[in-house]
Amino acid sequence: MFKNWTLFEKAWLVVSTVIILILSILWDDTLLGTISSIAGIICVVLAAKGKIGTYVVGVVQCSTYGYIAYGYGLYGESMLNLLFYLPIQFIGFYLWFKNKKSPDEAAYGEEIYAKRLTTKQWLYTGAGILVAYISYSLFLSRIGANLAGLDGLAVVLSVVAQILMIMRYAEQWILWIVVNVITIALWAIILVQQGGNDWTVFVMWCAFLVNSIYGYINWIKISKAQGAV
Repeated sequence: MFKNWTLFEKAWLVVSTVIILILSILWDDTLLGTISSIAGIICVVLAAKGKIGTYVVGVVQCSTYGYIAYGYGLYGESMLNLLFYLPIQFIGFYLWFKNKKSPDEAAYGEEIYAKRLTTKQWLYTGAGILVAYISYSLFLSRIGANLAGLDGLAVVLSVVAQILMIMRYAEQWILWIVVNVITIALWAIILVQQGGNDWTVFVMWCAFLVNSIYGYINWIKISKAQGAV
């Protein structure tokens, strides 16, 4: 599993997981929050490496995080994870496995072929995001969700990023970077306003941001190695 991993990648996985575990103990975090945060770290690190196992761990992360988000009234985040992310883990596993590389073809330890969006595809993607954001934010406001504007934007960008992910486009990571910034703000506001001891979830999203930047760099290298420029 760790063949062709760099020292940084191994260290990042171990250190981020240990930090989450230590903080969960110091902050008296919930067991569910700890499990969700650790599973989330492992999931995104595997995704950045282009490893199919990301979808296996993703089932655990989506289930637990969706439940936690519901408890804080973040209905958009909850629906995103339980109604979209959870079932799409199985679809993603199938599509990545179908396009799996042989170990000899891997340039950086990845298991799949990466693709790049064209300018035309970017324009269609941007238009779709705008329409979906306006519609979904209005829906969240109608059902009384907390921070409907931020929540709605994070959800719409996450859906598009996840679709790009299962289709193996490197540009998914640009959207994940934006999603992580928004969600960090979302959890900071909600935890300060409502209290709660799920701060490891906040730390998890900070780690997600760092990982998404690295994921973009790594997937660009993978795509260039196979000529998808």
